[in-house]
Amino acid sequence: EYGFPESHAASFALLVYVSCWLKCRYPDVFCVALVNSQPMGFYAPAQIVRDAREHGVEVRPVDVNYSYSDLTLEPSDGVKSIHARHRAMENSMRGNLAVRLGFRLVKGLAQKDAERIEERRGAGYDSVRDLWLRTGLSQASLEILANADAFGSLGLSRRDALWAVQGLDKVKGDEQMPLFAAERAFRKEEEVALPTMPLGEEVAYDYKTVKMSLKRHPVSFLRGWLRSAHYATNEDLSNMANGRSVCVSGLVLVRQRPGTARGVIFATLEDETGTANIIIWPKIFERFRREVLGARFLGVSGVLQREGDVIHVVARRLHNLTPKLSSLSDYHGEMDDGLSRADEFKRPVIEDLRKGDLHQRTEGAKHMDEILPGGRNFH
Repeated sequence: EYGFPESHAASFALLVYVSCWLKCRYPDVFCVALVNSQPMGFYAPAQIVRDAREHGVEVRPVDVNYSYSDLTLEPSDGVKSIHARHRAMENSMRGNLAVRLGFRLVKGLAQKDAERIEERRGAGYDSVRDLWLRTGLSQASLEILANADAFGSLGLSRRDALWAVQGLDKVKGDEQMPLFAAERAFRKEEEVALPTMPLGEEVAYDYKTVKMSLKRHPVSFLRGWLRSAHYATNEDLSNMANGRSVCVSGLVLVRQRPGTARGVIFATLEDETGTANIIIWPKIFERFRREVLGARFLGVSGVLQREGDVIHVVARRLHNLTPKLSSLSDYHGEMDDGLSRADEFKRPVIEDLRKGDLHQRTEGAKHMDEILPGGRNFH
């Protein structure tokens, strides 16, 4: 028989109780503590942040004038938007702070660079050049911050910030000769009207740089096509009867293959409305191994199974829908920085959907494989 030490069970029960109390009463504090403790646990930062937002927590983006290495708490405007499925908890929530994302989430930004931004910030930076001169960050580090859309407090979009970075001299800011550095600090860049980056492209860059987006969920851009292909939203599942045939889709968050489950795989998919739990039997897995293991955006055709509030979809067929998301980036496989092709007119995402040519954009699909999370695998 399987034995579970009583002392271990008691300590685990206490940890679960305290965690549940914090999550219910102070979802803002819980979110910050959990993400700052990464890497750990079952869920990635993007899912923790999403859950906090569904519980009414305001989450603010990474910003050179407000962020620290870790996530922090800031005064909130007091306006809460709680998802309907969590509305019953509203009177129990006491937290009323906003969460500021930290530099730790920015892919490629060195810890020492984040610390230097914090140490030398003072009353705040008033331009890209000001930050460069005071911190001595390399142009490569500044481009990472620009791509992460971290200059919002300066009124700069991604493209505006990248344009400003590329206009800097090629030596580090703190290596500038003092006599000339002062003059350069007041130098005004030539104003250039850069085209606005499409929202889908913004979301793609968010995922590339911080592995999440506060602007919009990637799957939402395809909802029209998904609806026409008879894919339900994950939220729709709660209103469906047991035994009904259904199609769902979403980004792959988790794949589990417990040793005690006799080869059964449990997957979790996320769309713009929530998550869906998928059961994949061994025979189905062998048939669709490539889709199960390789898809970032997975479509599932199966049968809904429910017991009370617990809902699963038992998979019959699986489809790799990742190529459909290539429309998020209007760069056909090229996304070195947000300034590339900035002088060209970008077609809105919806135009590509209407033309039905997404499946042909193989280079864009490969790039989405690199941008989107591959899901966490547990055994």
